[in-house]
Amino acid sequence: MAYIFVTGSSDGLGLMAAQLLIEQGHTVVAHARNAQRAEHTRRVIPGAKAVLTGDLGSLEETCALAARANELGAFDAVIHNAAIGYKEKTRKLTADGLPQVLQTNTLAPYILTARMHKPKRLVYVSSELHRKGEQNLEDLTWEQRPWNGSRAYSDTKLHDIFLAFAFARLWPDVLSNAMEPGWMPTKMGGPNASGDLDQGHRTQTWLAVSRDPEAMVSSGYFYHLQPRKPAGATQDVALQDKLLNACAKLSGVAIPAA
Repeated sequence: MAYIFVTGSSDGLGLMAAQLLIEQGHTVVAHARNAQRAEHTRRVIPGAKAVLTGDLGSLEETCALAARANELGAFDAVIHNAAIGYKEKTRKLTADGLPQVLQTNTLAPYILTARMHKPKRLVYVSSELHRKGEQNLEDLTWEQRPWNGSRAYSDTKLHDIFLAFAFARLWPDVLSNAMEPGWMPTKMGGPNASGDLDQGHRTQTWLAVSRDPEAMVSSGYFYHLQPRKPAGATQDVALQDKLLNACAKLSGVAIPAA
């Protein structure tokens, strides 16, 4: 059985993924944004080994979350599920002076990956909307462009695939993949979403624990347990490195030397 950390597991697909993994007999550490959400998470995931708190919109709290996760030992898999949605109407900045969407959806999984003990598998939850992201990775902080919440979200979901593929390349002993759940009727997706909610969480759990040969790969992109071709720019090593360098500069967190 595997030992898995799932970010953003207090509701939505993260909650469903954590519950399914526990049902399958795996050991799960859940994550919530704050103490109030953590108390809720303990009620809805009573089988979790622990519930860690940390606001992914804070560099300090994200680094502290990584440190607390390390105290629990190395994980077999980390599912980077937490995200802010695509309906941010204004360019909301965090206390660190960065767009909240960028900090939560891009920098947080980067920091956690860089600071946590290296797992055996990494799973980054992306979206079909990554195809609308800015592929040249210019103006990550939206200082030059007029704000567009949907495009900003799309940018970060593109970043998540860059992260998955970059770490697959840098860490050949880790299976690092990205996936899209589909447009699901969760709090983020909204009630009009047309996806099958029962399928939304299954691919990330499959990539985290399955011994199927199809899941034992790296630098892959998946949808409903099947490989899917992502935007072509995601395979560009120079762009992958460009994002890693930008994340390191914005966060002050470097990837540990091999």
